[in-house]
Amino acid sequence: MLPAPRRRDLRRIKAVDGSVARWSVVAIVAVVVLAVLGACVVLLSGRWSGSDEPAARRPLLRPVPRLPQRPAVQVGDGPVAARLLRRVLLRERPGGRAVRAIGTRTGYGSPRVLSVVRRRGDWLAVLSHYRPNSRVGWIPASGAVLLREPYTLHVDLSARVLIVRRGGRVKRRVLVTIGRPGNPTPTGRFAVTDLLLIGQGSGAYGCCALALTGRQPNVTQGWGGGDRLAIHGTSNVGSIGSAASGGCLRASERNMRWLLAHVQLGAPLRIQA
Repeated sequence: MLPAPRRRDLRRIKAVDGSVARWSVVAIVAVVVLAVLGACVVLLSGRWSGSDEPAARRPLLRPVPRLPQRPAVQVGDGPVAARLLRRVLLRERPGGRAVRAIGTRTGYGSPRVLSVVRRRGDWLAVLSHYRPNSRVGWIPASGAVLLREPYTLHVDLSARVLIVRRGGRVKRRVLVTIGRPGNPTPTGRFAVTDLLLIGQGSGAYGCCALALTGRQPNVTQGWGGGDRLAIHGTSNVGSIGSAASGGCLRASERNMRWLLAHVQLGAPLRIQA
């Protein structure tokens, strides 16, 4: 599972989201301190999932720069995502109780792009890791710009394959490792939140990862590394196609690099048994 960013990383993200003048100084100081300590952009504790290979060092992650997507005309004309333009409140329902405030950047530094499930008046139903698996949250449409999502992803756990489609046509089939018995990969609808490159010393997790909105409800006892799900690489290529992870999906480095080159932030993902 993908651990949450540390608090100091969240403070760095807030420097981008709001109060730039004041927080810029803090960010510069933080960068200097981290440089002295030999740290990189984002430092995550632990490993990706409780049953994955143990990492010799903590994985260092940085977001992949993405070109802007074309604004969509309307919701309902194919897969659509919403890129936040300002800080908004994520709510349980239109005008309902606020779950939390979310900014224009994720905890890992990526632009905040949320998969849109539907629209109701001036509100957008979106997928977010701040909501339970497959449950939507609501944001004001005025706080985002709509983007077309060219690719959709579908995982068939029984076949242990990830299918990538563009415009309804299959573009790639990827054999994946799925969750082991006791830590199965959750089913339902999810979305890609971050496209991440993994730094040196994290060979057990391959080159890169796609962080997802999903969370693993059956975290291994004693595992304190977080519960976020991801699609990531692996040094244990022999495990690909088996049920051996703690819930995450593993793929070969070749396939992971293809996914990072094509899949966009906010891309919808459906996982079924």
